[in-house]
Amino acid sequence: NIANPVEGLLKQKLKPQITGQLLFNGEETYDLARKVWNGMIDRKPAVIVRCLNSSDVSHAINFARNHHLTLAVRGGGHSLPGYAVCEGGMVIDLSAMNKVTVDTASKTASAEGGALWSDFDKATQDQGLATTGGTVSHTGIGGLTLGGGQGWLHNGYGFTCDNLISAEVVLANGELVVANKDQNPDLFWAIRGGGGNFGVVTTFEYQLHNIGPLVLGGMILYPMEQAKKALQFYREFSMSAPDQLGMLSGLFTTPDGIPVIALAPAWFGDISDGQNVLQPLREFGEPLADLIDIIPYVQLQTMFDAAVPHGMHRYLKMGYLPALDDDAIDYILEYVSNKKSPYSIVLFNSIKGVATKRAPADTAFVHRNPQWHFDILSQWSDPQDTAQNVQWTRDFWQKIEPFTKGTGTNFLDADDGERIKTAYGENYARLSLIKTKYDPDNLFNINNNIKPSS
Repeated sequence: NIANPVEGLLKQKLKPQITGQLLFNGEETYDLARKVWNGMIDRKPAVIVRCLNSSDVSHAINFARNHHLTLAVRGGGHSLPGYAVCEGGMVIDLSAMNKVTVDTASKTASAEGGALWSDFDKATQDQGLATTGGTVSHTGIGGLTLGGGQGWLHNGYGFTCDNLISAEVVLANGELVVANKDQNPDLFWAIRGGGGNFGVVTTFEYQLHNIGPLVLGGMILYPMEQAKKALQFYREFSMSAPDQLGMLSGLFTTPDGIPVIALAPAWFGDISDGQNVLQPLREFGEPLADLIDIIPYVQLQTMFDAAVPHGMHRYLKMGYLPALDDDAIDYILEYVSNKKSPYSIVLFNSIKGVATKRAPADTAFVHRNPQWHFDILSQWSDPQDTAQNVQWTRDFWQKIEPFTKGTGTNFLDADDGERIKTAYGENYARLSLIKTKYDPDNLFNINNNIKPSS
């Protein structure tokens, strides 16, 4: 096979060593397996190794290292730049490793690295338990955790990485190690915010919290004419409310073509207390619809799934807003009114409470100030519309970037290379030293890469 000269070697040397599958170009399941969340990504790896256990991962890593293959790692496949797949190299695909086990006595959960948050939430919610886990259920637990991990619960319980107790990691030399506060503590520090730079995490162990099966949440929709006042209200309300409240705001177009702003709260506590806390919100403005109700937590976790389906073309810019200034609001509303695709979304998420209580150096995730996560997610379906959507996003970002400070590791796009050190902030130097210890040859480089120290 001239197009894939290593295929024979893979079949001869690697295939007998693993219990999973090797997928090659031309096979029936190959094209489906190489697709990722962002429809802009169209890469053809030499092989996709669909692993079933840590041993499979170790053998795959050893083969890739020994034969100088580019190596990508796939969990949920949600990376905006498509880091879950590479051109001409090897993909370690963890998607079949998705088992979640809950220990109700210790309120912990052990989850394999390929699990999605839908897998995790289903297992933990059987016991009324949860941990901070994003806002879209088809996101993978691995990438979100390793990059810090925000969600509905971070104000009350900290970021996802703050709830990580232990991990099993396959290193660049193929060795399986445990990383926690007692074993390889430097590696444990690094994987809580340092991304996939240090190895392949095959098992995560999380602390869980009693939130019950039902929460008070949903969204209130307002017409765009009320958007400035709604964002000003959100600015004050989201930061002054108790930490049991998680709160997002989004600017988007409804399925029937109406541009709206949504204020989306989720209360984790006594429902009657939550009704009192949310009363000022429910009395604000003249909404098109008030969709707040007592709903299952798993329903809350899927509320935005349909807005960000697999296969759309995507481009993103993200930063943290220390303040939500009126000038910034004006720029945001100006650009939203001229967006190039009805599918594009502008999103805010308030960060306060427990998520901000740790020192920036306590974990590799450095962004610990009270602030708003802000992102511009361009989405479109026709590849011919790529140029205008990307340009709109870049122009928009150029106006807003001066109001921001720092960015999140999980929210960098392919052309954000110069912002990588900003994402890791003051922790970058330490991360680089740890990278040198665990991956000196930078085998794990298909990511928001931390270079080994020279």
